[in-house]
Amino acid sequence: MKKLIFVRHSKAEDPTFDIPDFERSLTTKGKYIANDMALRLKEKESSIGAVISSPAFRAVETALIFSGVYRKPSSSIVLDDNIYYRFNFQALCEILSKIKEEDTATIFGHNPSFTELAYILSSGECNFIPKCGIVTIRFSVNSWSEINQNAKNIVYQLTP
Repeated sequence: MKKLIFVRHSKAEDPTFDIPDFERSLTTKGKYIANDMALRLKEKESSIGAVISSPAFRAVETALIFSGVYRKPSSSIVLDDNIYYRFNFQALCEILSKIKEEDTATIFGHNPSFTELAYILSSGECNFIPKCGIVTIRFSVNSWSEINQNAKNIVYQLTP
């Protein structure tokens, strides 16, 4: 059994000409919401497994907050450019293929790709993922390489 958790980054600063999109930080409210959502997830999941994040600052900050709640070292967060630049099913499979031991993987990133992938992997059972929304999908497979697009296995969706 494999479990994939999508966490969309929390509320970030509005885009400006001064700050590139990649460097936008979470707002104070965004940090509070991320902490609250991490606590809510912890009520359901004892572990978030492998933590993989987009390198965009707002996604990394969200991953750091969740890792803190789960007492995982920040050094365990893996950054993957594909989550920011070209996140699709093929990129997801490449990312998951690098996970060896963990049965759970938590990925921090962005819309629209997160909602699109969760929708595909849940065979249409997943709704729009809002900022700091969480979707957990369980797969009845033994290896990450066996993940397919016809899972129909959404476990739950949490929204702020």
